[in-house]
Amino acid sequence: MTAAPFLPYGRQSIDDDDIAAVAAVLRSDWLTTGPAVEKFEASLAAAVDAPHAIVCNSGTAALHLAALAIGLGPGDVVLVPSITFMASANAARYVGADVEFVDVDWATGLSLPHHFEAAFARARKGRVRAAIPVHYAGQCAAPEEMAKIAAARDFTVIEDACHALGTRYGVGNETNFVGSARHSAMCAFSFHPVKTIAMGEGGAITTRDGALAERLRRYRSHGIERRAENFEDRAAALAADGSVNPWYHELPDPGFNYRASDINCALATSQLSKLARYAAERRRLGELYERLLAPLAPLIRPLARVSACDPVWHLYVARIDFPALGIDRAAAMTALKKAGVGTQVHYVPVHRQPYYRRLYGQIELPGADAFYDSCLTLPLFVGMNDGDVERVVAALAGLVRQAGRG
Repeated sequence: MTAAPFLPYGRQSIDDDDIAAVAAVLRSDWLTTGPAVEKFEASLAAAVDAPHAIVCNSGTAALHLAALAIGLGPGDVVLVPSITFMASANAARYVGADVEFVDVDWATGLSLPHHFEAAFARARKGRVRAAIPVHYAGQCAAPEEMAKIAAARDFTVIEDACHALGTRYGVGNETNFVGSARHSAMCAFSFHPVKTIAMGEGGAITTRDGALAERLRRYRSHGIERRAENFEDRAAALAADGSVNPWYHELPDPGFNYRASDINCALATSQLSKLARYAAERRRLGELYERLLAPLAPLIRPLARVSACDPVWHLYVARIDFPALGIDRAAAMTALKKAGVGTQVHYVPVHRQPYYRRLYGQIELPGADAFYDSCLTLPLFVGMNDGDVERVVAALAGLVRQAGRG
């Protein structure tokens, strides 16, 4: 009998049309800064109902560009959940701002609005200029409430939606896509291969603010300014007849080389055309997990759901009572791996990382610590079938039986 294939916690789904889209760019005149970039930006903006989308080479770059665009710097403080990938906090440090870490709800892994208010109240250094709510695993927690808090406290909201492409949330009778930026200044996405759509490496920022969009585009490409109306040295910029010298450009402020290539954007556009199907499949797999895990509660439970959010699951995270099972997480992961089930931990709380401990000392965030102690990411990706989910849950049930609890 052939062994069942190993199930990683996540992987890309690449079809022949994706390969054809990339091959077409390779045969074209443009490998970078060409029409495929603008096409993906227009497609992404339409998909999330935002006026502007600025593509870049990673989700990390997207967060850094957002920090640059609002002028964050030394003396400023950014509120960042501790349960996130390190880039959410590092983006603030890249520009010299400080981080105030925000606790999370141990049942969802999300920082809720009241957690941000508590972090705002205890912020120790400088003035709070921004908050970066993280839509962990694909869920978002009351963006409209965050917008109200930000308006009352005079700070800017930058959504970290690197997990949440396709997620929708309700406000009254209105449904919004994450990325529409209706309740934030900007929204950052990642298109790493394990995300809902794959770009190879890539990211984007969406916004409703045209001035922010222009700054994001300029900082994305070294900080170079090519718009004639913004030139400072008019004598050097203009020819004798008053027209702009065709080669001319200026550098008002240094930026970064965060551009994305046409190769990556062609892949992303092809993948984005399948977003509805991918989203539906991820939702379906999540619902199946939820049903099959129910008998294993309270030892093993899915993430709790937040109200008014219809998530597209990037990650499927279980909360496991390892002490009650009589097994530590490393041993559980090893046992699951032997059963052909790959797992991961998302994430080590960022406030525990040595760099941030040296910078800010020991911080007590009980929700983040409790969530970290129990979380385990299970396989979830397009291409899995019902039997794969059943196999994962059966392996987890085996841990429960070994503990004599099932």
